[in-house]
Amino acid sequence: MNTPLHLWLIPLLPLLGFALNSILGRGLPKWLVTTIGLLAPLGALTVVLNAARSLVGLGAGLPALPYVEACPNPWIALGSLRIDFALALDQLSLVMLLVVTGVGFLIHVYSAGYMKDDPGYARYFSYLNLFLFFMTTLVLGGNLLLMFVGWEGVGLASYLLIGFWFNKKSAADAGKKAFIVNRIGDFGFLIGIFLLLSNFGTLSFANLGALVAANPGWTGGVLTIICICLFIGATGKSAQLPLYIWLPDAMEGPTPVSALIHAATMVTAGVYMIARTHFLFDRSPLALLVVAIIGAATALFAATMGMAQNDIKRVLAYSTISQLGYMFLACGVAAYSGAIFHLMTHAFFKALLFLGAGSVIHAMGGEQDMRKMGGLRKKLPVTFWTMTAAVFAIAGFPPFAGFFSKDAILYYAYLHGAGGKILYGVGLLTALLTSFYMFRLWYMTFFGEIRSHDAHPHESPWSMLGPLSILAVLSICGGWIGIERFGAYLAPATGKLAESASSSHLELILSIVAVLVALEGLLIADKYYRRSPERPAKVAAAMPGVYNLVANKYYVDEFYGAVVVKPLLGISKYLLGWVVDIGIAGGAAWLLAGIANFGGAILQRWQSGNIRSYAAWLAAGAAVVLLFAFLQPVLFPASVPLVHFNLLLGGR
Repeated sequence: MNTPLHLWLIPLLPLLGFALNSILGRGLPKWLVTTIGLLAPLGALTVVLNAARSLVGLGAGLPALPYVEACPNPWIALGSLRIDFALALDQLSLVMLLVVTGVGFLIHVYSAGYMKDDPGYARYFSYLNLFLFFMTTLVLGGNLLLMFVGWEGVGLASYLLIGFWFNKKSAADAGKKAFIVNRIGDFGFLIGIFLLLSNFGTLSFANLGALVAANPGWTGGVLTIICICLFIGATGKSAQLPLYIWLPDAMEGPTPVSALIHAATMVTAGVYMIARTHFLFDRSPLALLVVAIIGAATALFAATMGMAQNDIKRVLAYSTISQLGYMFLACGVAAYSGAIFHLMTHAFFKALLFLGAGSVIHAMGGEQDMRKMGGLRKKLPVTFWTMTAAVFAIAGFPPFAGFFSKDAILYYAYLHGAGGKILYGVGLLTALLTSFYMFRLWYMTFFGEIRSHDAHPHESPWSMLGPLSILAVLSICGGWIGIERFGAYLAPATGKLAESASSSHLELILSIVAVLVALEGLLIADKYYRRSPERPAKVAAAMPGVYNLVANKYYVDEFYGAVVVKPLLGISKYLLGWVVDIGIAGGAAWLLAGIANFGGAILQRWQSGNIRSYAAWLAAGAAVVLLFAFLQPVLFPASVPLVHFNLLLGGR
C-alpha cells in the first residue's frame, strides 16, 4: 500500500501525554490534565482505527501484511548483525492494538471519575499514558528486541501504578513484589533472545519465520530450549505457575489500574508473545506440551483459590490468573487464534468486572469485603446490570462473549490427541468452578440485605457508568464473530486452526456440555449464597482444614517466603553486611586511611619549615640522581633508559 499509516504515532501520543502531565501536571488545572490524559489514548485509538479501515479497504491485498515502518538507518549494526527500529502491523497486532487502545481508552475515561479527588491525579494519568506507550511498543515491535523494550517498560509502569499509593506499605510492597517476580521471568526471556541471536543471527519476526519455514527439518533440540526460555518470560508477565504470586497483590493499586493490567495489557503480553512466535513453538511438541500443562494447571489451581476469597478484587484477580491459564492451554494445543479470541473477549468482560467492582467499592466508601455488602442491586442498578452481563460472559453462558471463546478452547483441547481429553477435562472442571465463584460474587454483592451499617451506597457518576455500559455491550456481542471467521482472519499471522471430520456435531455436543456445567455452577452458588446463605459457614466449620488451606491460598506465599525469600535475605545480609560492607568496603576504607596517615607522617617530616633541612634533602636527591646516572650502564646495560641523564648533565 502507498499511503503511510503513521504507526509511530500510536506509541508516541501516549508518550507525549506522559511527558506533559509528568513535567507540567502539578501546575496545570485538573481539566487540562484530564484533557491531555484522555487525548493521548484517544489519538492512539484513532490512528489504529484508521489503520484498520485502510487495511480492510485493501480487499484481496489483505494477506500482503505485515505492513512495516522502519527507520532508514539500523538501530544496532555489529558486523553481520543488523537490528532495525521497525514497527510492524499484521492481523494479530491489529487485533491486539484495537483491544489495548480501545479498552485502555475506556479505562482512562473511567479513571477521570474514579480518581478525581486524589492528590496525585496528574501523576496517575502520566503513569497510565506511560503504560500505554510501552504496551503499544511491545505489540508493534517488529523484532524481539523492540518487543523486549516494551516488555520491560510495562514492568516498570506496572510497578509505578501498583505502588501508586506508595505511602501505604502494602501498596509499596506489592509494587516491589510485582517488579521482582517479573524480573525472574524476564531473565528467562532474555536467555531465549540470546539463544536466538547466536543460532539464527536475527531477531526480526519476519526473518525468523522465513528461516524456520525454509528448514522443515528443524525440530526440537535448541528450538525447545529457546521456546521454554521464552515461556518462562511469559509465566512471569502473564502470572502462570509458579510465578503467579505477584498478580493478587497487584490489587493494592487503584481499581482502574487493576482493570488496565488484568484486562487488556500487561498480563496478556505473554499470550501475545507466544502467538507471535508460534512458528518456533510449532517445531517443538515438548514446548507446546509444557505450555498446555502449565496453562491447564494454572487455570484449575487459581479457580480453586477464587472460591474462598472474600475481597471482591482478589476474587477477580484469581479469576484473571485462571482465564490466562485457558489462553495458554489454547496456545499449548496450537489453537493460537482461539487464545487471541479469548484474550479479546476476556478484555471486555474482565475490564467490566473490575470497573464494576470499582463502582461498588466507590459506593461502599472503599469497602472491598463482600461479607459486608449485599442488597446493592437496587441501590446501584446500572452497575448491577452491567456486571451481570460480565458475570454471565465469564461463566460461559450463550449468547455472551465468553461462551464463544471459552467453548472454542475446550473444543480444540478435546481434539488434541490422547492428552487432549485430559486437558479438556481440566478445562471443564475449571469452567464449573469459575461459574460457581463468579455467581458467588454476584449473590454476595448484589442480593440479600446489606450487611454493613456504616455504608450509604450510591450510584457512580456517568463518567464511570459510561465505560461500564459500552463494555457491557461488548461483553454480550463481542464473541458473535465466531471462532471460524476470527481464526480465518488471523490465519496469515497465527496459522490455521485444526479441523475435525465430525466437527459440527462434536462441537455442538461439547457446547451443550459446557453450558450445562456453567448452569450447575450457578445452581450451586444459588443454593449456598441466595437460598441458604448460612450454609457456607457451616461447610467451612465442618471442613476447617480444607477451607483454611484454600482460603490461605495453599500457603504458597508463606512457602516461598520460608524457602526462597528468607534464605536470600540471610545470604544477602551476610554477603552485603559482613563480606562487602565490613570486609571489602570497611577494609578498603581502613587501608586508604592508613596509607593517608602514613603518607602524611612522611610528608610532615619533609615539610618541616627548616631551610637547612630542605637544603639537605635537595642535596640528597641530587646525589641519588647522579649515582643512578653513573651506575645505569653497569646495572642495566641492555635496557633503554626512561630518562637520558647525559642530557641532564649537559652531554651529547
